[in-house]
Amino acid sequence: MRAIIQRVTEASVTVDKELISKIGKGICVFIGIEKDDTQDDATYIKNKILNLRLWTNPETKKPWDKSVKDMNLDVLCVSQFTLHAVVKGNKLDFHNAMGTNDAQAMYGGIIEDLKKEYNPSKIMDGLFSAYMDVQLVNDGPVTITIDSKKR
Repeated sequence: MRAIIQRVTEASVTVDKELISKIGKGICVFIGIEKDDTQDDATYIKNKILNLRLWTNPETKKPWDKSVKDMNLDVLCVSQFTLHAVVKGNKLDFHNAMGTNDAQAMYGGIIEDLKKEYNPSKIMDGLFSAYMDVQLVNDGPVTITIDSKKR
């Protein structure tokens, strides 16, 4: 499982010109699920989303000291099967991505687990399997790639 975590000042998801989700300061996370991913991979990614230290401690000024959870900030998750694309010449191959039904169940489980472990009102997501317009304003920029197979 892969996650691209971007620190943002704001982010939103729109589908067919309808606003689906919007957050303020926090992180926008693109999640790609691979065909052999398990609950262990999902738990690993969920823990990184909530606990990765991306912010400066406002009291001590120590950089890279506080997580989205520590700072009580927002999380916007977006499913993105293209994170597992394999480039063959100029063609893309998505055979490593998990099938739609299984991926939707696993992705939904990650969202549920994030809401259980954190403030549910702080967790937003896009529309699974939809063509989405994702807008975000990078903060930093800070962009981190997490791969559950490369721990």
